[in-house]
Amino acid sequence: MSKLVTIYGGSGFVGRYIARRMAKEGWRVRVAVRRPNEAMHVKPYGVPGQVEPIFCNIRDDASVAAVMTGSDAVVNCVGVLNELGKNTFDAVHAEGAGRIARIAAEQGVANMVHVSAIGADADAPSAYGRTKAAGEAAVLKHMPNAMVLRPSVVFGTEDNFFNRFAGMTRLGPVLPIASGKTLFQPVFADDVAKAAVKGLLGEAAGGVYELGGPEVKSFSALMQDMLSVVHRRRLVVSLPGFVAWPMAFGFDMMQAASFQLISNGVLTRDQLRGLKRDNVVAEGAMGFADLDLQPVTLGSVLPDYLWKFRPAGQYDAITGSARNLRHD
Repeated sequence: MSKLVTIYGGSGFVGRYIARRMAKEGWRVRVAVRRPNEAMHVKPYGVPGQVEPIFCNIRDDASVAAVMTGSDAVVNCVGVLNELGKNTFDAVHAEGAGRIARIAAEQGVANMVHVSAIGADADAPSAYGRTKAAGEAAVLKHMPNAMVLRPSVVFGTEDNFFNRFAGMTRLGPVLPIASGKTLFQPVFADDVAKAAVKGLLGEAAGGVYELGGPEVKSFSALMQDMLSVVHRRRLVVSLPGFVAWPMAFGFDMMQAASFQLISNGVLTRDQLRGLKRDNVVAEGAMGFADLDLQPVTLGSVLPDYLWKFRPAGQYDAITGSARNLRHD
């Protein structure tokens, strides 16, 4: 019988890439999610019955243990960018990760991969970064040989970074951002998946790997790259702190006043705190080179999915050529 991997959060952005690659490796893939009916897109990643979404609440021991039963390997991809209800940073990033690792150790799971983030640090300015660090510590406490992946900002077809800002270019001549000088090292989601597969197959040693693409650029420069891909001219404005902080506070208060019926998906105060530090691979950290992997560039992927934000969408090249026609 083929081996089984359970991927917590396997229907999410990075998780689906890992699920697809593990299916190609011939493994059975169990995708543990809160809403299985919204995760049916993972089923075609393999032959019928090979990839199956199943309900799981990572805040509950019994739920985590039930979906892990019989697994040869485990991946934790669960994370939140904004706290909503019981899904706080601590409950998801720290307690949830630790629970998965503890139960994996109890069940004798051979390999575990934990997807964290660059910026995970017990002394990080953001609660996001501090709880990510707590999660890593909890995972390594129970599964000392686990592979911990810390990607920089992840890009790909389903990302909420370039897609979000590309969508904003439709709203007006100005593209506002916060902390425009902060450095990022964008990494392709499928490259992160390739690294995870190495750990799941036992082809790479455990430990902490920081994953960044071949390019280090400021937030503002990344927005300029995006604008060139979507063929739009916009003024990128990095908002000063005295503007950004009141905006973030207002959005946070709107979420609180609505009893979280309105989610702050724009800008939170915690995200602003996180932007105080560069999001790049630390000097001397293990990374893609240690896994014999070569990450792809932004330019080789962005046009594949941002074309829909061009003025004429898929027909933009045709309309551009038409403008250059000269009638005799």
